[in-house]
Amino acid sequence: MSDKHYDLVVVGAGVVGLMTAYAARQRGLKVAVVERTAQSIGASIRNFGFVTVTGQRRGEHWRRAMKTRDAWLAIAPQAGIPVIHPGLYLTAQRPEALAVVEAFLRTEMGEGCELLTPAQTQARFGETALGPHLAALYSPHERRVESREAIPKLAAWLQAAQGVDFHWRTVVHGVDLPTVATSRGVLRADHCVVCPGHELNALYPEAIEQARIRMSTLQMMRVRPAVPVHLPAALMSDLSLVRYEGYSELPEAAPLLQRLQAEQGEHLKQGVHLIVVQSADGSLVVGDSHVYGDAEAPFGSTAVDELILDELRRVLPAAGSAGAVVTERWTGTYASAADVVFKTSPSQGVALGIVTGGTGASTSYAFAEELLALALGA
Repeated sequence: MSDKHYDLVVVGAGVVGLMTAYAARQRGLKVAVVERTAQSIGASIRNFGFVTVTGQRRGEHWRRAMKTRDAWLAIAPQAGIPVIHPGLYLTAQRPEALAVVEAFLRTEMGEGCELLTPAQTQARFGETALGPHLAALYSPHERRVESREAIPKLAAWLQAAQGVDFHWRTVVHGVDLPTVATSRGVLRADHCVVCPGHELNALYPEAIEQARIRMSTLQMMRVRPAVPVHLPAALMSDLSLVRYEGYSELPEAAPLLQRLQAEQGEHLKQGVHLIVVQSADGSLVVGDSHVYGDAEAPFGSTAVDELILDELRRVLPAAGSAGAVVTERWTGTYASAADVVFKTSPSQGVALGIVTGGTGASTSYAFAEELLALALGA
């Protein structure tokens, strides 16, 4: 191990851990990141790479997303991370969905967003035909990166350009400042931020158990349409309006939920809502579903994949038409709880934090600043 004495050791090289290292370097702190695997392989790379603002829980979490979006915009060009496309279109297929969108636009979260007619929306998608809808919410706030490439590039940039030391393939056994005991020896540090992601039973398991955190397993896939499809932004549908709390907590969402329970009850049972984003090669990342339990669900379901593809065909017919090929399927796992984040200080100089709402990419930088302040005693 290094004989350096660090201002901060970060445990975990997922997006929250990496953003914590970045926030610490912004303060001029000497930082090391310790990660048990050879590279980041968890929820941070098994997602859409979609930095989502619109629809986040109203108030503090929505503000976290806005701040994190700005951080990504600052970091991406420096780290060589391409922004594949900006913005979000959410097509409303039912009158009840349109009522939710209109109510959302009357809140402070709707600032900068637009309500588009079907003709206006279709014009922005050009020759890529959309399914029937009454209107569409357009948000300019979102950004999309290729997460499986962006996270390694972020780590490499933090090491090469920001002077962060990385200790890969290293398990942290315990934190008793000024020592951090690992499988490869001892690190010395004044402060420590633990970002375990969905590793809930390694460090501070009692604190995590008291927070009633459980596991959410989701299914995603990569689809190559039979005909060329061009997405100017990410795409969502009615199901997202009863999933994302910035919409679902509005009173107008209750009638939509009732109708969806009657018409798409199995989709709701499996936690399915539609997000479609496009990669640089023209393929589409499509998802997702949500199954909750005490452990990761190890086996994916073709029936659940079909529910996701069913919604894809409804919203973007060309993408799900005959000849479209699913080239990849995978599962992701994240820690989930009633609140959207969990943070605590188990001992002086130590902060423990988990994004528990499935929004790590979208809120990580703002949350990292909170964890850093907690560890430093600010």
